[in-house]
Amino acid sequence: MAPFAGYMMPLNYGDGALKEHMACREGAAIFDVSHMAQLDITHASGTASPILAALEGLIPANLIDLPAGKQRYGLFLNAQGGIIDDLMVINAGDYVRLVVNAACAEKDQNWLQAQLSGFKITRLQRALVAVQGPAAADVVAAHILLPENMAFMGVATSQFAEQDIQLSRSGYTGEDGFEISLPEDIAEAFVTALCDDGRVKMAGLVARDSLRLEAGLCLYGQDMDENISVAAASLEWAIPKIRRIGGARAGGFIGAEHTLPELQDGAAMCRIGVLAPKGVPPRSGALIFDAETDGNQIGLVTSGAPSPCVGQPVAMVRVVGEAAIDGPLFAEVRGKRLALERAKMPFVAHRFYRGGGKGA
Repeated sequence: MAPFAGYMMPLNYGDGALKEHMACREGAAIFDVSHMAQLDITHASGTASPILAALEGLIPANLIDLPAGKQRYGLFLNAQGGIIDDLMVINAGDYVRLVVNAACAEKDQNWLQAQLSGFKITRLQRALVAVQGPAAADVVAAHILLPENMAFMGVATSQFAEQDIQLSRSGYTGEDGFEISLPEDIAEAFVTALCDDGRVKMAGLVARDSLRLEAGLCLYGQDMDENISVAAASLEWAIPKIRRIGGARAGGFIGAEHTLPELQDGAAMCRIGVLAPKGVPPRSGALIFDAETDGNQIGLVTSGAPSPCVGQPVAMVRVVGEAAIDGPLFAEVRGKRLALERAKMPFVAHRFYRGGGKGA
């Protein structure tokens, strides 16, 4: 166990982080992510539409067109275009649910309260359980009713122990799977039932980190923060054309005056993927240079770890724009400089279920 965002969290369980990592890639793994904050936003109209319209002033995503029963990735930005937090936005039909990072929960809720008027914002006391991996759908379907052909980023309601639960087909591993929000009093029974299935393992923070890194997914506080812009974090894909310069609803969000020109012209820095030699992996904060000796510091490692599936360490680095394209890269680790090789992300291909074929 280790402290994480004000909680004591399991680093790994009895089988160790490597087996937990591979269980997720080859079968299914369960992650207790109840530390994530779930914020429900309601409006007197009893519908999600005015909430989503208001949130477009804070989140540079296409939320007005987000259908009920779907969720979308989004970013909170400050006035300078720095990233306050990243989150999921769920259109639940008559309300909107946000799932935000644990370390940012209080900050996010206070910020939302200050920015939005006429809306009620409630932090829920609910558990959140992620079931991830190629066997995840079969495992979950053995215990709760899954909607037919529920695809990636879909959201639905089901039941367990005669209580309503909410599930979204999404996750933080690059694998197919679900994030399941449920009342605290049935959470232990739900997880126990899944574990008794025999096809799934509990997994801790170490495996969760190595899995999301292989999937090329950012961690708030390392790969992005309030001083890093959307373009510098290479998260341009999170802002659709409709909210960019020339789009039908261009701008109109906090930080747009800094964010939109960078999306069009490019940022001074960007995030790229690299492979490192076998051995000691470059970790978060390690400096990046353009020469094996002397030379110039041109960036730093934001996340790095051994990759069980790639077979060597992988890392995400933030470097000056020119270095992303060409030139040597070296990470300084324990007084030595390791040669890095640029690599496309994700390092391990995503396997999200997008519909068609077997859905459960």
